[in-house]
Order: sequence, then C-alpha cells, then structure tokens
Amino acid sequence: MVGDNGRLILRHAFIPPDNARLANLSGSLDEHLRTLAAAFDVKILRRNESFLVEGARANAERAVVLLQQLYGRAARPIGAEELELAILEAMADDGARLDAGGAGDAGARDGAAAAEPAAGPDLRLRTRRSDLAGRTPNQVAYLKNILGHDITFGIGPAGTGKTYLAVACAVDALERNAVQRIILTRPAVEAGERLGFLPGDLAQKVDPYLRPLYDALYELMGIDRVAKAFEKATLEVAPLAFMRGRTLNHAFVILDEAQNTTPEQMKMFLTRIGFGSKAVVTGDVSQIDLPKGSDSGLVEAERILRRVDGIATTHFTSADVVRHPLVARIVEAYGRADQARDEERR
Repeated sequence: MVGDNGRLILRHAFIPPDNARLANLSGSLDEHLRTLAAAFDVKILRRNESFLVEGARANAERAVVLLQQLYGRAARPIGAEELELAILEAMADDGARLDAGGAGDAGARDGAAAAEPAAGPDLRLRTRRSDLAGRTPNQVAYLKNILGHDITFGIGPAGTGKTYLAVACAVDALERNAVQRIILTRPAVEAGERLGFLPGDLAQKVDPYLRPLYDALYELMGIDRVAKAFEKATLEVAPLAFMRGRTLNHAFVILDEAQNTTPEQMKMFLTRIGFGSKAVVTGDVSQIDLPKGSDSGLVEAERILRRVDGIATTHFTSADVVRHPLVARIVEAYGRADQARDEERR
C-alpha cells in the first residue's frame, strides 16, 4: 500500500515463524534491522514474525527482498560483517541491473562487463579462502581484467579490495603453476613521518610499509606456507627501489600504493616485466604522499597507457568499499570536499 506522503508501505510475515531465525535476523536489540533501515533509507518495524517496511518504492522492495534472503541464512547468528557484505552485494546487484538496462553505448559495454556474475569457475581462486570471489561488479571486472591481461591497473579508494584481490590472484597463479614466483613491491614513501627516525637497518625500516602485503599473504596462504615460500624464493617482498635493473620472468608482480611512485619509477617498474609474467598496479590517487609539486607516476601512467593493448584499468568507487560502512561515507565526504575545492580553484 502507498502512504499519504507517497512512500510505499510493505508488510511481510515469515510463515511458519521460527523464533531463533527471527532473533538472528533482527540482531541484538534489533540492531540488524536498524542497520538495514539506515542502508536503504527506510523504516522497519517488527512485531513477532510480522515486518513493516516503509520508504521509497525501490528501497522498500529491496529491503524486503534482503530480509527474505537473510532469513534463509539465519539458522545461525548473522555477524555485523556478514550483514554489511550482504547489503553491499544487494546494492551492487541493483546497480549492475541499472547499468545493463539504461546506459549508453559505452556505458552499456562497461556495465555489461562489470555485471557478469562472479560464480564462474574461472573466477574462483585457489587460496585458503575457498569462498573468495568478487563481491561487487567492479571487483568482478577487476578479477577478469587480471586474468585476461598482462598488466592491470586497479585505482580507487581504501577498502575496495584492490591489493587483497591482486594478492589472491597471485596466490592462485602460483597454485596453478602459471607463474614460478610472486613479487610484491611498493614505494617506501612516508605519510608524514621520516624513515630515518625509525629504528633498525633498511629492511626493518621498510618492513612496516610492506605489512599490508604480509597480512594478505598470511590470510590467503597461511603463515607456515608463507615462511616456506620465502625460503624457496618463490615469494619476495621488496621496496620498489630494489626493482631497478631486474627482468622479472614467469612472475606475478604487484606494485601497491602506486600513487606514490614518480613517473620515472613507474616507467622503470613497467619495463621490468618479462616473459610469462603478469603485473598488477594498485593505488589511490586521492591519497598521494609525494612532495608538493611532484607528479604521480600512477596518474601519468593511466593517461599515457589508456589505449595500449594488453593493459586494463579498473576504477573503484566508495560503493566497492568492503570495510566498515563508515569508510565508504568517509571516502564520499572527502570526495565531495575535493570536488568543491577544485571548483573553487577554477
């Protein structure tokens, strides 16, 4: 039914009722229902097995569909992270349908590529996490680009899975013997601090900058296997400066935090790629820590290599953030502030 203010009011009851499922669906003190209501901009009221959802038609209908899906999973408690990912997937599915149905020629091509399902066997990666796959259309497109291109750029804000999915593809390639080794690198550029003030030798100074890569490896391979891979030299983690003069054959190479490379460093890295190798370059152009006046190698490479065959670029947005929901809102707020500042300068 439609309310006086034009908002749609949907009533839904779970029959036969299951009190355990209803409790898991609602969360402690209806916390899950409040999260769903905020995500879809609707009101959700519950009385026993009956739910009332009020909001704009599309939002109310999406909320009811997701409530039904979550009820099916609610034989066990639903964690906050699982709920947020379910909301993200529901929104991504809706976005993919819109892109496929209403975009122009170029937009339709991009939307169709992004909206392809992640369930295909070629997108199930061989890692410790058997369920690992793209959760949003952009993540699915990113995985396909990595699998189908020798060099892939992943550009977007923090928390969108750029580095994690790249490491997962590298582990998968190593498991399938598609490559002989994994090489992970990033520029040792400070975000306000100075390396010289950190204790220890060069390796110990650089190690904190490489920690996110280690974390991904530990989760996807296990600590013991990572240690053995280092011993066998099938796994290498090094600062970008150590790449000069090398030719990287039969390797899966990931350059992380590439927004902090200079144009010279980026060209040096890209020309290291040898036979049988893949390279993935990730970065967030909104968080450049280079000295003022310095150009970012990632920004320049994206512009120069845009039409080069064999190179693909995936752009992520705040809609792809799979961390705490506040991260997406923070990214959006900073994006609006940057846009306003750019407009003032014009």
